[in-house]
Amino acid sequence: MRVITSSPVATPVDDDAIAPGWMALGAVSVVFHLGLIFYGLTPALVSRPLHMALLLPWVLVYMANTPTQRISGWVLTVLGVAACGYIALNEAALANQYGFIDTHLQMGIGLFLIALALEAARRAIGWPLPLVALLALMYGAFGQHIPGAFGHPGLPLPSMVGTLTIAEGGLWGSLTGVSVSVVAIFVIFGAVLNAGEAGQGFMNLAGAVAGRLTGGAAKVAVISSALMGSISGSASANVASTGAITIPSMVRLRYPRSLAGAVEAVASSGGQIMPPLMGAGAFVMVELTGTPYTQIMGAAMLPAVLYFLTVWVGINAYATRHDLQPVAESERPHAKEVAITSLFFAIPFVLLLERIFNGGYTPQYAASIAIFAGIALLFFDVTLRFSLPGFSRRLAAAAVTAGRQIAVIGAIILCASLVVGVLSLTGLGVKITSGILSLSNDMLWPALLLTALACLILGMEVPTTAAYVICVSVAGPALTSLGLEPLLAHLFVFWYALLSTITPPVCGGVFIAAGMVGESWLKVAFKAMALGIGLYIIPLAMVANPEIIQLVFNPSGALLNALKVALGLGAISYGVIAHKAWWQRAALVAAGAILIFVA
Repeated sequence: MRVITSSPVATPVDDDAIAPGWMALGAVSVVFHLGLIFYGLTPALVSRPLHMALLLPWVLVYMANTPTQRISGWVLTVLGVAACGYIALNEAALANQYGFIDTHLQMGIGLFLIALALEAARRAIGWPLPLVALLALMYGAFGQHIPGAFGHPGLPLPSMVGTLTIAEGGLWGSLTGVSVSVVAIFVIFGAVLNAGEAGQGFMNLAGAVAGRLTGGAAKVAVISSALMGSISGSASANVASTGAITIPSMVRLRYPRSLAGAVEAVASSGGQIMPPLMGAGAFVMVELTGTPYTQIMGAAMLPAVLYFLTVWVGINAYATRHDLQPVAESERPHAKEVAITSLFFAIPFVLLLERIFNGGYTPQYAASIAIFAGIALLFFDVTLRFSLPGFSRRLAAAAVTAGRQIAVIGAIILCASLVVGVLSLTGLGVKITSGILSLSNDMLWPALLLTALACLILGMEVPTTAAYVICVSVAGPALTSLGLEPLLAHLFVFWYALLSTITPPVCGGVFIAAGMVGESWLKVAFKAMALGIGLYIIPLAMVANPEIIQLVFNPSGALLNALKVALGLGAISYGVIAHKAWWQRAALVAAGAILIFVA
């Protein structure tokens, strides 16, 4: 049986899913993307179309649910590989056309590639993102008929299609470049770690650190999900993987089922804001802001820690209401087991960070070195016993997982790139920016709230990274024009693009957790919103206390401001959840808000 999920993350693959053909294709994808790091400079119109060609079999055939889908998937894959091959083989000639199509063949290939990108995204993640892209394309084609400020002068079809498909814009733009050269490498990194014993190492470390504490099972979920999320970057995958262990543990200790599901959903949602991966958002942010990756990691670190601290305080508050017990000593891992299993993630992580911060290498090159270390660790099982058959099995699982996850993220980014391309061609982003400024009366805080609302609505149906890209393309300039630093504006939008993971009516992490725990999703969602209140407040706190993201440049100021915000968040979280008189809770919330936004 094949394990398939639409979440763009690295999850284990069942042994019987590792058919030789898919294993070989996964290996080709891994070798191709790793090879780009060491080959040297490869033209964008070669590497990016080949990236798309490699993802097509996964999203069109591997993820097919019916024989009809599988047959149509093979047909589209063959045609798609031929179309991508045409772009790659004719790279030099197409570069001289400057995005203008001059033959019927090129027009046919261009239109087909656009349709194929929409269909690949639809099969990977469903209709919402392709519909957004389709609306953008229709606006580009017919927007000249819209009266008023939101119309545009018109785009010749050969120019529009050409810019999106035969030039370094649209499908082959900078976002796709990030997917090819950076995101794919870190997906491989996560797949290799998850194929080995790193996941067990995360769980053991979390159990050793937090298992003996009050509410220990919930705190184990928080720590393990933070660690696992640092390599997976997906709320849904975190819930499915760590939740399979932590949720039954909480239920055995007689946690309310709604609380058990909420703890896992909230803790798992933090994976997308936790460096180094941040659900691929960190690397897209590098491209969009021009900020070095190390600075983005530094800027994102304290807000992520504040988020998990707020969840921790909320668990303590629930502990006072439900008498949450520690994990039994017999269920906590022994020190030797913790030490051994921690090596499986510690060695690659330390190597990754050392090569970035001390060696001065790019993140993708450092991750490549860490991948080779992770592959070497696949020779060993959890008892450090060398096993060649085990290595082969684990490496095959890593190849299949990496190939599929690269494909899903690639399909999302290709589709989002169409939206960004149309925004650039038509100037619609500038018009929406002007609209935000007008509605907010050129005031920052109303503009922030409008942006947050847009992020929440778009994020309900579109994956976080894609929602972030689209929202920041239209709202980012408005926020920066009102005085917000570009990186702060991007972090603000990225955080709020994540709201829908725990916020009704569409809250993917909550749905999965509720199904696993057997409880009403609404009950889980309400507790998740209370536990995850930091997700709603911290982006605004970053704006009110911008020193928080200056850890790299002003460590003392960043830490002092983070401490102040931590105290405020703790008061708010405890006030929202603790079993106290209403006036005591209101006073705690008010004091916390004053501490964060006024003091």
